[in-house]
Amino acid sequence: MSGLLEDFRFRVVDVDGVRVRAGVAGSGPPVLLLHGYPQTQVMWHAVAPQLAREHTVVTADLRGCGDSSKPGSEPDHAGYSKRAMAGDQVGLMARLGFDRFAVVGHDRGARVAHRLCLDHPERVAAAALLDIVPTRYALATVDRSTAEAYFHWFLLAQPADLPERLIGGAPEHWLRSALQRWSGPGARFDEAAVAEYLRCFDSATVHATCEDYRAAATVDQEHDVSSAGELIRCPLLALWGAHGFVGRQYDVLRVWRRYGTDVRGSAVDCGHFVPEERPADTVAALRDFFAEVRLDTLI
Repeated sequence: MSGLLEDFRFRVVDVDGVRVRAGVAGSGPPVLLLHGYPQTQVMWHAVAPQLAREHTVVTADLRGCGDSSKPGSEPDHAGYSKRAMAGDQVGLMARLGFDRFAVVGHDRGARVAHRLCLDHPERVAAAALLDIVPTRYALATVDRSTAEAYFHWFLLAQPADLPERLIGGAPEHWLRSALQRWSGPGARFDEAAVAEYLRCFDSATVHATCEDYRAAATVDQEHDVSSAGELIRCPLLALWGAHGFVGRQYDVLRVWRRYGTDVRGSAVDCGHFVPEERPADTVAALRDFFAEVRLDTLI
C-alpha cells in the first residue's frame, strides 16, 4: 500500500464464504472503520494510525470493494444489501475476538454502520456516521438539488449493464472526477491512496458497487421500512462537511435525532471526504466523542 497504514497487520478473514480483508493496529477499546465510495479502507490512512494510539483499530474493505470478495449478483440485489454488508463486519470483528466495539463509517460505510446498529445493537457500543443522512430519508425528500448532487445514485441503480459499461469506459476519469466534484475547495488527496483506489476499481468492483446502489434503491428500502420506528440506542456522533451537499442540504442533527436516542455532532470545514480533507479535525472529534461516552466502559 505504498507506505499507507504501514503499521497495520493485514489479513483476509472468511465470514460465511465472504473474504473480508482487514487491517489491525493498536490496543485498547476496539474501533471498526468502514470506508465509502469509490474508495477502500486506505481512505483512513491519516486517521487510523492516530486512533490506534488509544484503541485497537480495525480497517476493512467492504464486500465488493478493495481486496474483499465480490460475490455474484442476485435478482433482488440482497447480496449487496447493507444488511449483508453489516453481517460481514460483525462476523469479521467476532473472528478477530471483538464481540462489542465502536464503529465509524463514512458515506457507504456509514450506511452499513447504520444498519449494523439496527440489526446488531448488542454489538455496537458507539457509532459515528460521517457525511450522510439516512438513505430512506434522503430518497423520501428528493428535490432538484438532491437529484443533481446524487445523480450517481440513480445512474448506478440502473439495470446491468448500462452503468457498468459507462463507468468502465473511463474508470480513472470517473473515480478522479468523483473525488474532485464531492470534495471541498482546495482539497488534496494523497496520490498513493488514489493509486490504491484505482488499482481496486476494476470491472468486478464497478459491477459490485453498482449492485450496492441497486440494493439501496430496492432491498435496503424494504429493510428500512421494516425497521421504521427502531432507533439507534447507542451514543451516536454525526459529522459532516460544511461545504459538501449534506451540509448545505440538510439540518443534519435534526434529521439524525429522529433516528437515535443519544445524538450529537457538528460540521467540519471541508467537503464530503471528511477523513481525508480534515484528518486532524476528524481524529479530534472522534477522540472527544469516545472520551465523552467513556467508550472504555461501554465495551
